[in-house]
Amino acid sequence: MTADDAPHVLIVDDDTRIRDLLGSYLGRNGFRVSTAATAAEARARMRALAFDALVLDIMMPGEDGLSLTKSLRAIRSDVPILLLSALGEASDRIAGLAAGSDDYMTKPFEPEELLLRLRALLRRRGDAGMGRDAVLLQLGPYVLDPSTGELREQERLVRLTGRERELLRLLARTPGEPVPREELLAPGAANSLRSVDVEINRLRRKIEPVPTTPRLIRTVRGQGYLLAAQELAISRDGRGGDA
Repeated sequence: MTADDAPHVLIVDDDTRIRDLLGSYLGRNGFRVSTAATAAEARARMRALAFDALVLDIMMPGEDGLSLTKSLRAIRSDVPILLLSALGEASDRIAGLAAGSDDYMTKPFEPEELLLRLRALLRRRGDAGMGRDAVLLQLGPYVLDPSTGELREQERLVRLTGRERELLRLLARTPGEPVPREELLAPGAANSLRSVDVEINRLRRKIEPVPTTPRLIRTVRGQGYLLAAQELAISRDGRGGDA
């Protein structure tokens, strides 16, 4: 990837230290970075440039981050937005997600976790246009539609929660390869990787023949979880293809 092809992120925060820290860290990890200290400055930059993602502080002088997020969603902007806030109560995270953000992190945070979440958001955004979504996956006795997380056993639709479907979609992006638990965290969830383990175990109880010895969603020690699936030769539109 050339510098011009690297994802371009706009960091909006009135704290100079955070702008400098994230700008430097993301720049060293393959991102192009622009910064803004206020929502007004961010709007000016967005009029001039198209960004791949926004990292947006909630509490800023003038227009706050929630208001900026709502206004972007009102004009149908689909740019991924990761909100930052010192407010960590569940009600605060809910308000951020309800405003239209894709993820929510509380301060202080680890730059590495923010990097992983940003990468996950960009992959999710790319899913809509990826050719892979046109291919179904064989998962043991099940057939998985990666674009929706819909799982079927022959003609029977397996009843899954929205979060369980999202986990399958995330794992299905790289079948046969481990996905770090950090990338499986629910948007806005507390920074607890244990919550991912609990959610995976619930999903296993629904689809694994023997949940205590999983074969479909495997644990890769020190790396994350792996979906033991392979592409089917027939796509959703019924046309044949290479497996």
